Amino acid sequence: MLSARIGFIGGGNMATALIEGLQQHPAAGRRIVVADPNAARREALSQQYGVQVTADNQAVAFDAEVVVLAVKPAAVPAVAHALSQQLKPDQLVVSVAAGVTVPALQRWLGGHGAVVRAMPNTPAMVGCGATGLFAAAALSATHRDMAESLMRSVGLVQWVAEESLMDVVTALSGSGPAYVFLVMEAMQAAAERLGLPAEAARLLTLETVFGAARLAMSASESPAALRARVTSPNGTTERGIAALESAGLRQAFESALAAAHARSVELGAALVTAPTEGRA
Repeated sequence: MLSARIGFIGGGNMATALIEGLQQHPAAGRRIVVADPNAARREALSQQYGVQVTADNQAVAFDAEVVVLAVKPAAVPAVAHALSQQLKPDQLVVSVAAGVTVPALQRWLGGHGAVVRAMPNTPAMVGCGATGLFAAAALSATHRDMAESLMRSVGLVQWVAEESLMDVVTALSGSGPAYVFLVMEAMQAAAERLGLPAEAARLLTLETVFGAARLAMSASESPAALRARVTSPNGTTERGIAALESAGLRQAFESALAAAHARSVELGAALVTAPTEGRA
């Protein structure tokens, strides 16, 4: 478990998810400080999680061993540029901004080398996150361990060997919870239209998805094998699966991931030439 001074630049949804997850797994010596320009958000974070808060990004970065950039992608160039003059070589910078590449971030940070690109997702809030990580080959083993320890505090971690694969991670696990929520929404609504009371439909949907995920995580078989195991010939499940296949479910998910992947690539491309000056 990571025991370090962690500074978050940005206190939005992803930072909140990580803070929540980290506090589910307390570590001796850890201290969390969050910088955010929104006073109401700072107050909420302080009250709910007991973390230190400030409006000053530089103050957070000055004292942190790990600096987590959790701002919108468009804000990263200016924020990084403002931090570039004070970062020390041994400070690790972890970016969770979609589409922001390691070379671009290093450039905006004035050549700072200790940089990791991470793509966590919001289930980190309940310790069930799925995070993709990428770093340049020159990153030290110590810094790799720090980044991995940070993200393992909130769930599963997978390193990728090529940075281009981070756009796939973004489309799959970064955006994936929203796809699952949409499926849950559709299942519940369909059950209600068939006459099931709303609360019963909601609870049965939630437990079905949760149980299926737990079963898939614990089983040695593939999802395809698990599906086949519960699909009896000429039964209700077979008929339902056939309807989903006829409706183009697989193609819909292929389109969803392709669209999200393309948007992640677009965000990165748009930021490559972004100016670094400006208000952070």
